[in-house]
Amino acid sequence: MSNTNKTALVVSAHSADFVWRCGGAIASHVKQGWHVKVICLSYGERGESAKLWKLPDMTLEKVKAARREEAQRAADILGADVEFWDIGDYPMRVSDDTLFRMVDLYQTLQPEFVLSHSVKDPYNFDHPLAMHLAQEARVTAQAAGHNLEQKVLGAPPVYAFEPHQTEQCEWLPNTYLDITHVWDLKRQAIECMAGQEHLWAYYTRVAQQRGVQAKRNIGITAKRNIEYAEGYMKLTPTVVDTL
Repeated sequence: MSNTNKTALVVSAHSADFVWRCGGAIASHVKQGWHVKVICLSYGERGESAKLWKLPDMTLEKVKAARREEAQRAADILGADVEFWDIGDYPMRVSDDTLFRMVDLYQTLQPEFVLSHSVKDPYNFDHPLAMHLAQEARVTAQAAGHNLEQKVLGAPPVYAFEPHQTEQCEWLPNTYLDITHVWDLKRQAIECMAGQEHLWAYYTRVAQQRGVQAKRNIGITAKRNIEYAEGYMKLTPTVVDTL
């Protein structure tokens, strides 16, 4: 592992989202010495915990505790530094206090890149709200007059990780990340999500499919073997010296 002193930010609407959608990116960058901060805005206690709610004598606090324990174990496996902000879900609402808390985090963390949800998701309105927060806080953190005592943020690129139903969310991958070397860690983290066991096989298939596509996009004759990958939709322009 190299010590890069580089940081990255993941804004996850619910406590399991970061595992399915960017667990490979987290593990890969941590292995390279990065500090990856994950913010779970909610536990997904209402909208994504149906299995837990079927258990006898279940309460909201018990569901939250179970979801937190699962996500913390997954984050530990991936090597992420995770925080739980518990702002509620279904419906999720973002207060000014939450917005300014995220702005402060941006200016303190100074991330090299940001990962969050698709801009649109007709099946889960918490997801685009999380991305909206990530983007609005990013822009606010770039304002020179916001917090005079803190360092102004630069312009970290923003990537939307893969939603559950890509076509309906108007999400198109334009970036592929090879996660073959950390797939075992991502799969271990996935298996921490006992409350959503029905998604384990699904997101394994997604990783395999994106792996095939990633290999195709480096050329089928390339010697590099890509078995598993994650797809991302880069939302910010890339500035280069050469093409």
